[in-house]
Amino acid sequence: ADETEVHVRPLTKGYVWVFTNMEEVVLLYKPSREGDFLHDLLSEFRGVLVTDGYSAYDSLKCPQQKCLVHLMRDFNQDIRSNPWDEELKILAGDFGALLRAIVTTIDQYGLKRNRLVKHQRAIKQFFSNVEKQQFRSETANAYRTRLLKNRDKLFTFVEFDNVPWNNNNAEHAVKHFAYYREYADGLITESGLKDYL
Repeated sequence: ADETEVHVRPLTKGYVWVFTNMEEVVLLYKPSREGDFLHDLLSEFRGVLVTDGYSAYDSLKCPQQKCLVHLMRDFNQDIRSNPWDEELKILAGDFGALLRAIVTTIDQYGLKRNRLVKHQRAIKQFFSNVEKQQFRSETANAYRTRLLKNRDKLFTFVEFDNVPWNNNNAEHAVKHFAYYREYADGLITESGLKDYL
């Protein structure tokens, strides 16, 4: 799942939400980014929900996978902004090493649970190490808190077959709308947008 901003006439901001699996895409317009409607929409969903980490999804009662590409991108951005923060670099390096090992398995065998579960011990060890660490760096501490808060949603994909570790499917699915938005943003009405979607 993902969501993106759009402007409808008369210049009101709204959001287009995208939901996709490997074969189908559903796009919905909502006048706000509030996710209350998600509970009704996904009440019977029994799969793993892959998201970019937006908190509106957190209260849904289904297994969830947060996009690890977003997390790595955030790490990289903060390392560039704090080039002397050695604690942050170490934490990001440990996370990156764990993820690289898992992605190597995915590259070789695909998103197969029976191949990925071998990484569960390393995942547990990573979080155990993160719990024990105390950083002087505010940025590293913020990542420590983020990792521990989301520990049950960062490596869900190793427990299932065919669950991606990123939300690239949703991001690719929303691209078609993003191209349309380039020339239609602010020019279409809400009802016209709903018809288009």
